[in-house]
Amino acid sequence: MPVEWHINPEGAPEHSGALSYSHKTGVPFARATLWPHQSLTPNGFVIFIGATAALFLLPLLAVLGSPILWALLPFLLLALAAVWYAIRRNQRDAQRQEVLTLWSDHITLSHQKGRQPAQVWDSNPYWISTALITTGGPVPNYLILKGGERTVELGAFLSETERPALRDDLERHLATVLSPIRPD
Repeated sequence: MPVEWHINPEGAPEHSGALSYSHKTGVPFARATLWPHQSLTPNGFVIFIGATAALFLLPLLAVLGSPILWALLPFLLLALAAVWYAIRRNQRDAQRQEVLTLWSDHITLSHQKGRQPAQVWDSNPYWISTALITTGGPVPNYLILKGGERTVELGAFLSETERPALRDDLERHLATVLSPIRPD
């Protein structure tokens, strides 16, 4: 699953009722970084560019040793450079990332899409509720966070099976960080 949780090594907050993981101290209890699946890995990119270069150079074998080779070579290299640039530009523009940061008294969700400015949502985790809309949402198992007057989506680019697992992880971390506050 393209979700990486970073839990504070200090462990869960003490059950003394004190807010030991306050956003004012700067030490979050948990941070989750989410990103979409990448269909073209760096290794796959190298293989694709190498295969494309080999296929582009194949017609040059027929004109090897003639001046026509030097006339065709710049155009084939330019075409290879254009393919390289187009793939890299597409990967840069399609980069998405969501970062969910959880303190005992504050939660922040930051959506970063491509080169656009980040969209940030924050709330008090005590008032947060998660909902998994199995049907009728934009995607199956649509995960949303409700807090305050706003509702935000979380991990819409994840697969149908990854969103329920993310919800379970998030609820477990919310329960841990809020256990001194919420009575059992």
